Amino acid sequence: MLENYFPVLVFVIVGLAFGCVPLLLGRLLGPHRPDREKTSAYECGFEAFEEARMQFDIRYYLIAIIFILFDLEIAFLFPWAAIFKEITESPAVRTFGFVEMFVFIGILVVGYAYAWAKGALDWE
Repeated sequence: MLENYFPVLVFVIVGLAFGCVPLLLGRLLGPHRPDREKTSAYECGFEAFEEARMQFDIRYYLIAIIFILFDLEIAFLFPWAAIFKEITESPAVRTFGFVEMFVFIGILVVGYAYAWAKGALDWE
């Protein structure tokens, strides 16, 4: 009975080795020379090693959330693009597929226009 699970065990061990060995090799063999550039603020808009309760600009997080929302549209466009050939075979389905995607992209455009009008994309 347990011999049936041996391939699964080998698969798990090989998977862990592929994930952990490069990390360990990089940690052991890589250079460790932190400098001012490496410890400086990177994309987050505030210094990395300061007090945790300091005030920071919320616009960074607002832009990050908007990016995630508009980036997720790709997750919905890929399946539609994958079956595009099947959609275009039937005239009724072709019209429905076009209207459906037009409505979806229209909602995204309205959301983008709203964020732009509210100044969420402006960085001073």
